[in-house]
Amino acid sequence: MSDATEAGGPVDRAGGTGEGEGGPARRVKVVLVDDHRMFRTGVQAEIGRTEHTGVEVVGEAADVDQAVAVITTTRPEVVLLDVHLPGGGGVEVLRRCAPLMADTERPVRFLALSVSDAAEDVIGVIRGGARGYVTKTITGTDLVDSIFRVQEGDAVFSPRLAGFVLDAFASTDAAPVDEDLDRLTQREREVLRLIARGYAYKEIAKQLYISVKTVESHVSAVLRKLQLSNRHELTRWAAARRLV
Repeated sequence: MSDATEAGGPVDRAGGTGEGEGGPARRVKVVLVDDHRMFRTGVQAEIGRTEHTGVEVVGEAADVDQAVAVITTTRPEVVLLDVHLPGGGGVEVLRRCAPLMADTERPVRFLALSVSDAAEDVIGVIRGGARGYVTKTITGTDLVDSIFRVQEGDAVFSPRLAGFVLDAFASTDAAPVDEDLDRLTQREREVLRLIARGYAYKEIAKQLYISVKTVESHVSAVLRKLQLSNRHELTRWAAARRLV
């Protein structure tokens, strides 16, 4: 994605950096959907300086219901969508906003922005209609460029995530249903994966922007649903399903 940016800021596809006496030549209206207020504030500060970036943040939401309401009301051109949200996750937002995505005159396009780099998360939102998926390690400059590319109809991915999508859609066989895994929420799956990778509770809490107590609750729920006794059994269970 960095090839679409230069040191002076987002590239204006007509030429130059997009910044002149009148500010950026292009504008894009964006809604931020993430359940962590501090993260939304940080993204707003990074990309929401409209006079420099051309990005106008017209709304924010912290859960599925809020997201659908704000998106429907503001009709942004691009939605930055977290995968894990209260109320059903990013996939549920996509499902309920399908008519807006299908609007040929004023389509609302979605770009997933998530801490998760899990294949099932990436594939899930792409199948739901998102135009791309980038992780929260992305720089502000690259994020601005990605937003404009999605606005134009391009597909945008963090480099290693594109392979997940290519592999998934190249396969003619439907993915087998794992009833045990389906019992877990998206957040529980994410905690499961990090536990299986050997992360401590404090490390998981920091990476997912949640409390240690919340991590403990998720782990307890995972163990109960999968009928496992401890994190060692959980790690073996995840490894057997290639979730690590």
